[in-house]
Amino acid sequence: MIAELDGHPDFKVLRKLRPVAAFHQADPGAGSRIGVAIDVETTGLDREVDRIIELAAQRFRFDVRGRVIQVGLPRVWREDPGIPLDPKITKLTGLTDSDLAGQAIDEAAAVEILSSADIIIAHNAAFDRPFVDRRLPAVAGQPWACSMAELDWLELGFDGRALAHLLSQCGWFYDGHRAENDILALIYLLSHAAPDGETILSHLVTCSQKMTYQVNAIDAPFDAKDRLKSRGYRWNAEMRFWWRAVSEEESEPERTWLMSEVYAGYGEPAFIPISAHERHR
Repeated sequence: MIAELDGHPDFKVLRKLRPVAAFHQADPGAGSRIGVAIDVETTGLDREVDRIIELAAQRFRFDVRGRVIQVGLPRVWREDPGIPLDPKITKLTGLTDSDLAGQAIDEAAAVEILSSADIIIAHNAAFDRPFVDRRLPAVAGQPWACSMAELDWLELGFDGRALAHLLSQCGWFYDGHRAENDILALIYLLSHAAPDGETILSHLVTCSQKMTYQVNAIDAPFDAKDRLKSRGYRWNAEMRFWWRAVSEEESEPERTWLMSEVYAGYGEPAFIPISAHERHR
């Protein structure tokens, strides 16, 4: 039945994700690196106030071609936030107050896993990293990559960038919104081959290693706000300036545009270099 459906133009077969030990066989004598897939569930969206209630991390080993050659066992910790959960969080994650009562993250084990990583990967690192850095400050300087934001998914042959949607385009499905399931789904996605034959992980590592810049349009004239907004700048309400991130290749053209279209000889922007160690904070 599966073979028939697979060969029919009106149907697409999706297979459920299963735990896996590796996706490729290691080449004898070849070097390898350590990655950690990570995901958190939290009491809410505010990185300053809300807290982690579930943390999942899974180590994997990959070779120089970005092929996943070994997958470790997932580690999952729950933590009692000390406050009742919002019913919406329970509905989203399936976690209840009784599930979390008296639970705590094993800090030593979590720090050991994350410290061993050459790269920590999350599918929305801008959300996960601030929570992890605050809860586990010992690993705050580790390099991170974001599989959602750092890749041009359209160029890689996908549409959309939600994890479950991307996995479905690879032919897989899983039960989402639980940290353990999300990290397994992420590792499957990273191991998938793009149209050029390179793995998604290979593309992500290449992107992650490139320097980017945070451009702060400090003291930009008020009448330039619409031009900045239309170019992709966002307002930092606390520091009161417009900002955006650009690649190294875009940095000089961006500086030229700002000096011509925004500052016009009065003041200048700040370009802050960002590596994987600082990115997504």
